[in-house]
Parts: sequence; C-alpha cells; structure tokens
Amino acid sequence: MNARFKVAGIVLAAGRSTRMGLTKQLLPFRGRTVLEWVVDNALASKLQPVIVVIGHEAEAVKPLMAGKAVTTVVNCCYETGQSSSLKAGLQELAGDCDAALFLLGDQPLVTPETINLILDAYNDSPSPIVMPTFDGRRGNPALFDRTTFPRINALSGDCGARALFTEYEGEIRSVEVHTSAIHFDLDTIVDYHRLLKESEGW
Repeated sequence: MNARFKVAGIVLAAGRSTRMGLTKQLLPFRGRTVLEWVVDNALASKLQPVIVVIGHEAEAVKPLMAGKAVTTVVNCCYETGQSSSLKAGLQELAGDCDAALFLLGDQPLVTPETINLILDAYNDSPSPIVMPTFDGRRGNPALFDRTTFPRINALSGDCGARALFTEYEGEIRSVEVHTSAIHFDLDTIVDYHRLLKESEGW
C-alpha cells in the first residue's frame, strides 16, 4: 500500500527515570542500548522523519544518535514533565507532516512491523488518534493527526497526551496488533530484568 500521508516519528527519551534509579535510555540490551533499539526500529519503519527528544543526561545520550538519520532535540524543560517533550518534538516537524507517532524511549520491543500496522491503519482511514491494542487493551506508540497538535501544544505537566484520549474518545481508531510489547515499558529495575530474561518470547 502506498502511503498517502506523511507521518513523523517522535521518540520521547528525555526523562529522568526516577523510578528506575538508572538512566534507562542507556541500559544495555542485545548489544545496543535500549534507546538505540527504539530509534533503529523507528528508522526501519515507514516513519519519515524520525525526531529524538532527549534531556536528562543529554551529553551521554547524544553520541548514541551519531550517524543515525534522525533529528535530535534537547528538551531543556524535561523536568517539567512529558508534555514538554511532546511539544519539543512537534516544534521540529515540517509543515507537510500529516501526523506524528509518539514512541516511548523505553519500549525496545516495539518492532517496525507493529509501527507499520499503525501507519497503514491511519493511511487507510485517517483519524485524530490511532492506537494499537492487544488483548483488548490499548498501548503505545500512539499516533496523533495534525488536527490534534494545537491541543498537544496546550498541555502542561507530566500528563503526556492522555488528556486527549477522553476528548477524542469517539474518534480514536484502534488497531489490533500481534504482540503484548505495546504494553511493556521500563519503569523499574524489575522491568529491566524481565526484559533481559523474557524478551526472546515477545
């Protein structure tokens, strides 16, 4: 299927990993870091362009993006919450982008195939929000149409884009995917140990 719409990928990787106690973007996983897996999966998908928003330990994270076909943005306001990273990513979008897919920087198991399922669903039937589901539960990454950008830019604090889910509830398109990886991110060291132990089965 040829894409009618241009969808950018925005990787959110600016947070302090407070619950983890370690900078999870830098944790090793299968010969790379967690963040490199997220970014490389985005680059291997139909997303164009890919923007990576960093903040906490930015100088340590920057070298990981060297040589990759991404735009790296430093969010100096990352301590104010995830909404600041959403807005920092959107500011880098060109005017011809129809939508943005927000990827979490601690979800290394979300594959290009899963990303493309979301993009294909949007291409087939554009909706304000497109979200993947597995076993009846929504997960990440979530796609937001350009019409929602003003609402995202009006957000504040650490709520992320969840506030928009209620506002657009009747217009959200759900896409069934084939993996529970959309529900799995790294909040605690227990999650990281689970990733290392169980990831081959995802």
